[in-house]
Amino acid sequence: MALIWTRQLSVGNETIDSEHKNLIGMVNSIEHAINTRDCTALLRGLKQLMEWTQAHFANEEQFAQSINLPFDQHTLAHQHLLKELLQTVNELEAKRGIWTEYVMEHYPQFLREWLLEHITNEDMLMKPALQTYPYDFKPA
Repeated sequence: MALIWTRQLSVGNETIDSEHKNLIGMVNSIEHAINTRDCTALLRGLKQLMEWTQAHFANEEQFAQSINLPFDQHTLAHQHLLKELLQTVNELEAKRGIWTEYVMEHYPQFLREWLLEHITNEDMLMKPALQTYPYDFKPA
């Protein structure tokens, strides 16, 4: 079941919202690759997701610093997910793109739940502070 961006997912900043929209698209692409058993697209999608999440997390941390928000717990959650994605990519490469049926069935749900949790529970903590700045605010 594909994720869909809604205004309720907005954290009040154009850059972060745009990045979240891109992440939603990537998660949807990974799910499609899993559903169609396209192992090449799956590995490429997971690598792309890992690269994008690294950049996105760095941006979020920069935003938090610029608006003086405590971010240590958020950073730990970022590190945990990046470690999980790296482990998944390494496992998929080692198995030449072949996963067990169980993993194929449950990984899309894991990614959807992670992304929604990331946006609605972690990033929404920044929303009150971000809303005191213009929507197109970028850290100096």
